[in-house]
Amino acid sequence: MISVFVRQPGGSTTVVETVKPEWLDPAAGTMLWVDLSAPTADEGRILSDLFHFHQLSVDDALSALQFPKIEPYPGYLYVVLHGIDFEASQHQFATRDVDFFLGSNYLVTVHDGESRSIARLRDICEQHVRVLAEGPVALMHRIVDQMVDNYRPVMESLENEIDEVEEEAYYGRHNLVRRVLRMKRDLAGMRRILIPQRDAVGRLARREFPAITDEMSYRFRDVYDHVVRLTEEAMLFQDRVTGVLEVNLATVSNRLNQVMKVLTVLSTIFMPLTLIVGAWGMNVPLPMFPGGEGAQFWWVSGFMLALTGGMLGFFRWMGWI
Repeated sequence: MISVFVRQPGGSTTVVETVKPEWLDPAAGTMLWVDLSAPTADEGRILSDLFHFHQLSVDDALSALQFPKIEPYPGYLYVVLHGIDFEASQHQFATRDVDFFLGSNYLVTVHDGESRSIARLRDICEQHVRVLAEGPVALMHRIVDQMVDNYRPVMESLENEIDEVEEEAYYGRHNLVRRVLRMKRDLAGMRRILIPQRDAVGRLARREFPAITDEMSYRFRDVYDHVVRLTEEAMLFQDRVTGVLEVNLATVSNRLNQVMKVLTVLSTIFMPLTLIVGAWGMNVPLPMFPGGEGAQFWWVSGFMLALTGGMLGFFRWMGWI
Protein backbone atom coordinates (compact mmCIF):
# COMPACT_ATOMS: atom_id res chain seq x y z
CA MET A 1 0.00 0.00 0.00
CA ILE A 2 1.25 3.49 -0.91
CA SER A 3 0.27 6.51 1.18
CA VAL A 4 1.14 9.97 -0.15
CA PHE A 5 1.07 13.07 2.06
CA VAL A 6 1.76 16.41 0.42
CA ARG A 7 1.94 19.95 1.75
CA GLN A 8 1.96 22.89 -0.61
CA PRO A 9 3.65 26.16 0.43
CA GLY A 10 1.44 27.86 3.03
CA GLY A 11 -1.19 25.16 2.76
CA SER A 12 -2.37 22.21 4.83
CA THR A 13 -1.37 18.59 4.59
CA THR A 14 -3.48 16.52 2.23
CA VAL A 15 -3.56 12.87 1.23
CA VAL A 16 -3.35 12.17 -2.49
CA GLU A 17 -3.32 9.01 -4.55
CA THR A 18 -0.43 9.75 -6.93
CA VAL A 19 2.79 11.73 -6.88
CA LYS A 20 3.17 14.47 -9.47
CA PRO A 21 6.71 14.63 -10.89
CA GLU A 22 6.85 18.42 -10.51
CA TRP A 23 6.54 18.03 -6.73
CA LEU A 24 10.01 16.48 -6.65
CA ASP A 25 11.58 19.74 -7.76
CA PRO A 26 12.94 21.53 -4.65
CA ALA A 27 12.09 24.89 -6.26
CA ALA A 28 8.39 24.02 -6.11
CA GLY A 29 8.44 24.32 -2.31
CA THR A 30 6.33 21.20 -1.89
CA MET A 31 6.93 18.91 1.06
CA LEU A 32 6.22 15.25 0.23
CA TRP A 33 6.03 12.09 2.31
CA VAL A 34 5.52 8.79 0.49
CA ASP A 35 5.05 5.72 2.67
CA LEU A 36 5.26 2.22 1.17
CA SER A 37 3.69 -0.27 3.54
CA ALA A 38 4.41 -3.88 2.56
CA PRO A 39 4.75 -2.84 -1.10
CA THR A 40 4.11 -5.23 -3.92
CA ALA A 41 6.50 -5.54 -6.86
CA ASP A 42 4.39 -3.10 -8.89
CA GLU A 43 4.21 -0.59 -6.04
CA GLY A 44 7.95 -0.87 -5.45
CA ARG A 45 8.67 0.33 -8.98
CA ILE A 46 7.81 3.86 -7.89
CA LEU A 47 11.23 4.02 -6.26
CA SER A 48 13.07 3.61 -9.53
CA ASP A 49 10.55 4.83 -12.10
CA LEU A 50 9.47 8.06 -10.38
CA PHE A 51 12.15 8.92 -7.84
CA HIS A 52 14.99 7.39 -9.88
CA PHE A 53 16.77 6.00 -6.83
CA HIS A 54 19.89 3.92 -7.35
CA GLN A 55 19.07 0.29 -8.03
CA LEU A 56 21.24 -0.96 -5.16
CA SER A 57 19.33 1.09 -2.62
CA VAL A 58 16.02 0.04 -4.18
CA ASP A 59 16.97 -3.65 -3.93
CA ASP A 60 18.00 -3.19 -0.29
CA ALA A 61 14.74 -1.41 0.54
CA LEU A 62 12.61 -4.14 -1.01
CA SER A 63 14.60 -7.01 0.53
CA ALA A 64 13.46 -8.80 3.67
CA LEU A 65 16.10 -7.62 6.13
CA GLN A 66 19.03 -5.21 6.20
CA PHE A 67 21.22 -4.17 9.10
CA PRO A 68 21.16 -0.48 10.14
CA LYS A 69 23.30 1.69 7.89
CA ILE A 70 23.56 5.04 6.10
CA GLU A 71 24.56 5.36 2.46
CA PRO A 72 24.72 8.74 0.69
CA TYR A 73 23.68 8.81 -2.96
CA PRO A 74 23.55 11.73 -5.40
CA GLY A 75 20.55 13.83 -4.40
CA TYR A 76 19.35 11.74 -1.47
CA LEU A 77 20.37 9.82 1.65
CA TYR A 78 19.49 6.15 2.15
CA VAL A 79 19.04 5.12 5.79
CA VAL A 80 18.11 1.74 7.28
CA LEU A 81 17.07 1.57 10.95
CA HIS A 82 15.23 -1.00 13.04
CA GLY A 83 12.11 -0.76 15.13
CA ILE A 84 11.20 -3.35 17.74
CA ASP A 85 8.25 -5.72 17.62
CA PHE A 86 6.71 -5.23 21.04
CA GLU A 87 3.90 -7.69 20.34
CA ALA A 88 6.26 -10.63 19.83
CA SER A 89 5.36 -13.23 22.46
CA GLN A 90 8.08 -15.77 21.82
CA HIS A 91 11.01 -13.45 21.14
CA GLN A 92 11.16 -10.18 23.02
CA PHE A 93 13.58 -8.63 20.56
CA ALA A 94 12.08 -9.34 17.17
CA THR A 95 12.96 -6.30 15.07
CA ARG A 96 11.70 -4.89 11.78
CA ASP A 97 13.73 -2.66 9.51
CA VAL A 98 12.46 0.66 8.17
CA ASP A 99 14.10 2.17 5.08
CA PHE A 100 14.31 5.93 4.57
CA PHE A 101 15.02 7.82 1.34
CA LEU A 102 15.73 11.37 2.44
CA GLY A 103 15.71 14.09 -0.20
CA SER A 104 15.76 17.86 -0.03
CA ASN A 105 11.96 18.17 -0.04
CA TYR A 106 10.69 14.61 0.32
CA LEU A 107 10.89 11.54 2.52
CA VAL A 108 10.14 8.03 1.29
CA THR A 109 9.69 5.27 3.88
CA VAL A 110 9.55 1.55 3.14
CA HIS A 111 8.54 -1.06 5.72
CA ASP A 112 6.63 -4.30 6.10
CA GLY A 113 3.42 -2.70 7.37
CA GLU A 114 4.05 -3.43 11.05
CA SER A 115 5.82 -0.20 12.01
CA ARG A 116 3.92 1.38 14.91
CA SER A 117 5.99 4.55 14.72
CA ILE A 118 5.04 5.28 11.12
CA ALA A 119 1.42 4.31 11.74
CA ARG A 120 1.26 6.85 14.56
CA LEU A 121 2.73 9.61 12.36
CA ARG A 122 0.32 8.76 9.55
CA ASP A 123 -2.62 9.16 11.94
CA ILE A 124 -1.63 12.65 13.08
CA CYS A 125 -0.09 13.92 9.85
CA GLU A 126 -3.29 15.46 8.48
CA GLN A 127 -4.35 16.99 11.82
CA HIS A 128 -1.01 18.64 12.63
CA VAL A 129 0.48 20.81 9.90
CA ARG A 130 3.80 21.03 11.73
CA VAL A 131 4.58 17.36 11.04
CA LEU A 132 5.38 18.13 7.40
CA ALA A 133 5.98 21.86 7.76
CA GLU A 134 9.35 21.37 9.47
CA GLY A 135 10.75 19.46 6.52
CA PRO A 136 11.75 15.89 5.65
CA VAL A 137 14.65 15.72 8.11
CA ALA A 138 12.39 16.67 11.03
CA LEU A 139 9.84 14.10 9.88
CA MET A 140 12.50 11.39 9.78
CA HIS A 141 13.64 12.46 13.25
CA ARG A 142 10.11 12.08 14.58
CA ILE A 143 9.88 8.56 13.19
CA VAL A 144 13.33 7.53 14.43
CA ASP A 145 12.71 9.03 17.87
CA GLN A 146 9.44 7.12 18.17
CA MET A 147 11.14 3.91 17.04
CA VAL A 148 13.80 4.27 19.73
CA ASP A 149 11.20 5.14 22.39
CA ASN A 150 9.38 1.90 21.61
CA TYR A 151 12.43 -0.02 22.84
CA ARG A 152 11.99 1.22 26.42
CA PRO A 153 8.87 -0.81 27.41
CA VAL A 154 10.49 -3.97 26.05
CA MET A 155 13.71 -3.31 27.95
CA GLU A 156 11.74 -2.79 31.16
CA SER A 157 9.78 -5.98 30.51
CA LEU A 158 12.99 -7.89 29.97
CA GLU A 159 14.52 -6.44 33.13
CA ASN A 160 11.52 -7.67 35.13
CA GLU A 161 11.88 -11.09 33.55
CA ILE A 162 15.58 -11.18 34.46
CA ASP A 163 14.69 -10.28 38.05
CA GLU A 164 12.26 -13.20 38.17
CA VAL A 165 14.80 -15.57 36.65
CA GLU A 166 17.43 -14.49 39.18
CA GLU A 167 15.05 -15.38 42.01
CA GLU A 168 14.30 -18.77 40.47
CA ALA A 169 17.99 -19.46 39.83
CA TYR A 170 18.69 -19.68 43.55
CA TYR A 171 16.28 -22.61 43.80
CA GLY A 172 18.12 -24.49 41.04
CA ARG A 173 15.10 -25.23 38.87
CA HIS A 174 16.02 -27.60 36.06
CA ASN A 175 13.66 -26.03 33.48
CA LEU A 176 15.38 -22.66 33.79
CA VAL A 177 18.22 -23.36 31.37
CA ARG A 178 16.07 -23.29 28.23
CA ARG A 179 14.52 -19.99 29.26
CA VAL A 180 17.89 -18.41 30.05
CA LEU A 181 19.41 -19.57 26.77
CA ARG A 182 16.48 -18.08 24.86
CA MET A 183 17.04 -14.78 26.64
CA LYS A 184 20.75 -14.88 25.78
CA ARG A 185 19.92 -15.47 22.13
CA ASP A 186 17.47 -12.57 22.08
CA LEU A 187 19.95 -10.24 23.77
CA ALA A 188 22.67 -11.24 21.33
CA GLY A 189 20.31 -10.36 18.48
CA MET A 190 19.52 -7.06 20.17
CA ARG A 191 23.22 -6.17 20.38
CA ARG A 192 23.71 -7.06 16.72
CA ILE A 193 20.98 -4.55 15.86
CA LEU A 194 21.68 -1.79 18.39
CA ILE A 195 25.42 -1.43 17.82
CA PRO A 196 25.19 -0.60 14.08
CA GLN A 197 22.04 1.42 14.78
CA ARG A 198 23.97 3.43 17.37
CA ASP A 199 26.68 4.12 14.80
CA ALA A 200 24.14 5.13 12.15
CA VAL A 201 22.30 7.57 14.42
CA GLY A 202 25.67 8.87 15.60
CA ARG A 203 26.53 9.82 12.03
CA LEU A 204 23.29 11.80 11.81
CA ALA A 205 24.08 13.52 15.12
CA ARG A 206 27.57 14.56 13.98
CA ARG A 207 26.17 16.49 10.98
CA GLU A 208 28.18 14.37 8.62
CA PHE A 209 25.73 15.04 5.80
CA PRO A 210 24.80 18.45 4.33
CA ALA A 211 21.06 17.77 4.67
CA ILE A 212 21.37 17.65 8.49
CA THR A 213 21.36 21.18 9.94
CA ASP A 214 22.74 22.14 13.34
CA GLU A 215 19.27 22.16 14.86
CA MET A 216 18.47 18.68 13.54
CA SER A 217 21.85 17.35 14.61
CA TYR A 218 20.99 18.38 18.19
CA ARG A 219 17.73 16.42 17.95
CA PHE A 220 19.49 13.36 16.56
CA ARG A 221 22.09 13.69 19.31
CA ASP A 222 19.33 13.19 21.88
CA VAL A 223 18.18 10.08 20.01
CA TYR A 224 21.78 8.90 19.87
CA ASP A 225 22.05 9.18 23.66
CA HIS A 226 18.97 6.99 24.02
CA VAL A 227 20.37 4.36 21.67
CA VAL A 228 23.69 4.38 23.57
CA ARG A 229 21.85 3.74 26.85
CA LEU A 230 19.85 0.93 25.27
CA THR A 231 23.04 -0.64 23.94
CA GLU A 232 24.70 -0.48 27.35
CA GLU A 233 21.61 -1.95 29.01
CA ALA A 234 21.55 -4.80 26.50
CA MET A 235 25.19 -5.57 27.29
CA LEU A 236 24.49 -5.36 31.03
CA PHE A 237 21.45 -7.62 30.70
CA GLN A 238 23.50 -10.15 28.77
CA ASP A 239 26.05 -10.23 31.60
CA ARG A 240 23.26 -10.64 34.14
CA VAL A 241 21.72 -13.51 32.18
CA THR A 242 25.12 -15.18 31.98
CA GLY A 243 25.43 -14.79 35.75
CA VAL A 244 21.95 -16.27 36.22
CA LEU A 245 22.95 -19.32 34.20
CA GLU A 246 26.12 -19.76 36.25
CA VAL A 247 24.21 -19.39 39.53
CA ASN A 248 21.61 -21.89 38.39
CA LEU A 249 24.24 -24.44 37.37
CA ALA A 250 26.09 -23.90 40.64
CA THR A 251 22.88 -24.33 42.64
CA VAL A 252 21.96 -27.51 40.80
CA SER A 253 25.48 -28.84 41.29
CA ASN A 254 25.36 -27.97 45.00
CA ARG A 255 22.03 -29.74 45.40
CA LEU A 256 23.47 -32.77 43.65
CA ASN A 257 26.46 -32.71 46.01
CA GLN A 258 24.13 -32.54 49.00
CA VAL A 259 22.14 -35.51 47.75
CA MET A 260 25.31 -37.48 47.05
CA LYS A 261 26.61 -36.67 50.53
CA VAL A 262 23.43 -37.96 52.17
CA LEU A 263 23.50 -41.12 50.08
CA THR A 264 27.19 -41.63 50.88
CA VAL A 265 26.56 -41.26 54.63
CA LEU A 266 23.70 -43.77 54.46
CA SER A 267 25.83 -46.21 52.48
CA THR A 268 28.73 -45.85 54.94
CA ILE A 269 26.44 -46.46 57.92
CA PHE A 270 24.82 -49.51 56.41
CA MET A 271 28.09 -51.16 55.42
CA PRO A 272 29.09 -52.27 58.99
CA LEU A 273 25.45 -53.00 59.79
CA THR A 274 25.25 -55.31 56.80
CA LEU A 275 28.44 -57.01 57.96
CA ILE A 276 27.04 -57.58 61.46
CA VAL A 277 23.71 -58.89 60.18
CA GLY A 278 25.51 -61.15 57.72
CA ALA A 279 27.88 -62.49 60.37
CA TRP A 280 25.20 -63.29 62.95
CA GLY A 281 22.90 -64.65 60.27
CA MET A 282 25.29 -67.42 59.22
CA ASN A 283 24.44 -70.99 60.15
CA VAL A 284 27.64 -71.52 62.17
CA PRO A 285 28.34 -71.39 65.92
CA LEU A 286 29.14 -67.79 67.03
CA PRO A 287 29.82 -66.23 70.44
CA MET A 288 26.54 -65.64 72.27
CA PHE A 289 25.58 -62.56 74.24
CA PRO A 290 24.25 -63.11 77.79
CA GLY A 291 20.56 -63.85 78.24
CA GLY A 292 19.99 -66.90 76.08
CA GLU A 293 18.77 -67.22 72.53
CA GLY A 294 15.80 -64.90 72.98
CA ALA A 295 17.99 -61.97 73.97
CA GLN A 296 20.40 -62.21 71.02
CA PHE A 297 18.15 -60.17 68.75
CA TRP A 298 18.00 -57.29 71.24
CA TRP A 299 21.77 -57.42 71.83
CA VAL A 300 22.53 -57.24 68.12
CA SER A 301 19.90 -54.53 67.53
CA GLY A 302 21.26 -52.44 70.40
CA PHE A 303 24.82 -52.86 69.18
CA MET A 304 23.79 -51.77 65.69
CA LEU A 305 21.99 -48.69 67.05
CA ALA A 306 24.99 -47.77 69.17
CA LEU A 307 27.30 -48.20 66.19
CA THR A 308 25.01 -46.02 64.06
CA GLY A 309 24.91 -43.29 66.70
CA GLY A 310 28.67 -43.43 67.09
CA MET A 311 29.28 -43.10 63.38
CA LEU A 312 26.85 -40.18 63.08
CA GLY A 313 28.53 -38.46 66.00
CA PHE A 314 31.95 -38.99 64.42
CA PHE A 315 30.76 -37.59 61.08
CA ARG A 316 29.30 -34.59 62.88
CA TRP A 317 32.50 -33.99 64.82
CA MET A 318 34.53 -34.10 61.60
CA GLY A 319 32.16 -31.58 59.97
CA TRP A 320 31.12 -33.95 57.21
CA ILE A 321 27.40 -33.59 57.94
